[in-house]
Amino acid sequence: MAKSATPPPDNTQLHRAVTSSFFGSVIEYYDFLLYATASAVVFSRVFFTDLDPLAGTVASFGTFAAGYLARPLGGVVFGHYGDRLGRKRMLVLTMTLMGTVSFLIGVLPTYEQVGSWAAVLLVLLRVLQGVAVGGEWGGAVLMSAEHARTRRGLWASFTNAGAPCGMVLSTAALTGTGALVGEEAFLAWGWRVPFLLSIVLLAVGLFVRMRVEETPVFAASRRDPAKEIRLPLLDVLRTRPRTLLLAVGVGLSAFVAQGTLMTFLIAHGVQTGHERQTVLNALTLSSALAVFGIIGWSALSDRLGRRPVVLVGAAAMAVFGFALFPMVDAGSALLLTCALVLGQSVIHPMMYGPLAALYAEMFSTRNRYTGASLGYQLSGMGAGLAPLLFAEVQRASGGGATLVVSLVIAAFCALTMVSILLLGETSGHDLGDEPETAGAPRPADAGPLPSP
Repeated sequence: MAKSATPPPDNTQLHRAVTSSFFGSVIEYYDFLLYATASAVVFSRVFFTDLDPLAGTVASFGTFAAGYLARPLGGVVFGHYGDRLGRKRMLVLTMTLMGTVSFLIGVLPTYEQVGSWAAVLLVLLRVLQGVAVGGEWGGAVLMSAEHARTRRGLWASFTNAGAPCGMVLSTAALTGTGALVGEEAFLAWGWRVPFLLSIVLLAVGLFVRMRVEETPVFAASRRDPAKEIRLPLLDVLRTRPRTLLLAVGVGLSAFVAQGTLMTFLIAHGVQTGHERQTVLNALTLSSALAVFGIIGWSALSDRLGRRPVVLVGAAAMAVFGFALFPMVDAGSALLLTCALVLGQSVIHPMMYGPLAALYAEMFSTRNRYTGASLGYQLSGMGAGLAPLLFAEVQRASGGGATLVVSLVIAAFCALTMVSILLLGETSGHDLGDEPETAGAPRPADAGPLPSP
């Protein structure tokens, strides 16, 4: 029998791209979410010591939110050059920036040492963190999505799966340091250790990332001068304004839920009587399990389509939001753990996991880095603003009003459901399409991306 003249596809670069995107995301989110956990359990007592506990929590979450507000800026800046110069170069720069900034947070002086300047420097470094992670996500997703020939949802999801892995590492680092040195030493200097370790992770991440080649989709587009544009942001705003708005609407509820589960609930759980270690243990477990949820639901979206998976996830989160706080407030460590596992490991990944491929499929090659990054990072502001808003509501109400939080979550879930219905199915898009056709949603009755 004659052998086929066509050699089997070489997936070496795909596997390298996925590995690079995953570990890069782990490192970036270790740094970014380390701050999130520290803002809930440390910073209000180190950088805002002149405030009462609730006001200190609000101020701490305010610096946390500053990083999310800076993320769209990072998406625009790095997206611009990523669309013009390539994805790989920008990913090296974003990782270097994030690792350096996180190390500097580890050597910051406290309020007792320099007064209000401590908080100012903290906010400045947090903004730079936001710029870095704002540019990282889009490039990491595109490195996987644009290398993938099939199962784009699965391969792209490893970037999103890196976020809970980063949370596991950051929470474990803070928890382990606290257990080793004790409460007093932890507040005095121990909290700095996990931030200082960022420089080691940076070296490992750069080694992995430098071995990946530029994506074939981008390389092909560079061979056609007609596909090159000078200002990708203006191109997105001119040709895809509706797509960008729907991208924000689709992702907002996932990030509001993320900010609630991974940040606000830590402080709320401690304030309602749970031991800090109990809350962190539950968060670590749910974050670890979320990795499997993100990859699993994303792989299913390759078969069923992105829209049905995200739609069911948003509906489930809208309902679950009303059970979340009664479970936490019951005072049972088991119920607290079940609430976090169900919310963060099962329901939230349905909304969050498919977003990686979904955002890549919504824009054309000439503006994909900018468009995907901006849509994702604008919606990602929900994760930064939600804990700040909810902490302020809690402070104003004297510690109650969790029903308001649940109603807000449900409202954003409704927005996501409307947005995903208006957007249509995207899983069948060819990322190498011409700019005139690549961003248009498929008909409502179109099927998902064919399985290999």
